[in-house]
Amino acid sequence: MKTICMTLEYDGTDFSGWQVQPGCRTVQAELEAGLAALLKQRVRVHASGRTDAGVHAQGQVVHFRSPLDLPLKAYLKGLRGLLPPDLAVVAAREVPETFHARFSATGKHYRYRIRFSEVPRPLSARYAWILEDHLDVRAMSEAARLFLGEHDFAAFCASGSDVETTIRRVDRCDLVQAGEELIFDIEGSGFLRNMVRIMVGTLVEIGAGERDPASLPTLLRGAPRSDAGPTAPPQGLCLVQVHYPGHLLS
Repeated sequence: MKTICMTLEYDGTDFSGWQVQPGCRTVQAELEAGLAALLKQRVRVHASGRTDAGVHAQGQVVHFRSPLDLPLKAYLKGLRGLLPPDLAVVAAREVPETFHARFSATGKHYRYRIRFSEVPRPLSARYAWILEDHLDVRAMSEAARLFLGEHDFAAFCASGSDVETTIRRVDRCDLVQAGEELIFDIEGSGFLRNMVRIMVGTLVEIGAGERDPASLPTLLRGAPRSDAGPTAPPQGLCLVQVHYPGHLLS
């Protein structure tokens, strides 16, 4: 049996997240159904991590053990007609048996989009958080730099999350305004549930003048979730890329 690694792109708007859930439409369920039709038997697919309902991906990585010796193009072209239009396989390759989409990952890149508009923007509302009032982007950018490095992100973790440690390392944290859009790019060793969305919600409070940037260092020392800002809505978030050691995907 070969281990196949695939890169997925999906619009998360109409999905109830990644993981299979009874009575819900999920990315994992749709993908496994498509693979079952292609391979004539069910396989279990493992992802680099779960995305929540409404969150998008252009670089989600999954792996599975294929019972058939198919050419890689079969997964690209064969699944094209077996998957819904809001889910696609954009790359496929064979990887060593030791590869695991989640545990072999060394980091991830997420992007969050905010768009400023005083009127409804239907074409943007699926992929960005629409805000009427402009924010102090300079203050937000200066605060965003405080996220860099290794910290205890307990305040930026969804309540009730079951993790061994809330310490994470952030390697990149950029906030750039491009016209009506504010784009937040973040890369790190790993992310807690809702971590990026809570970071964005906290930065928006700073940009709106509702929070002192000086509060961030305290938040990054293991403060409770209630001390940080709100969780930004899911539609602005996209998993851009998952990083792996080069020898695993060579």
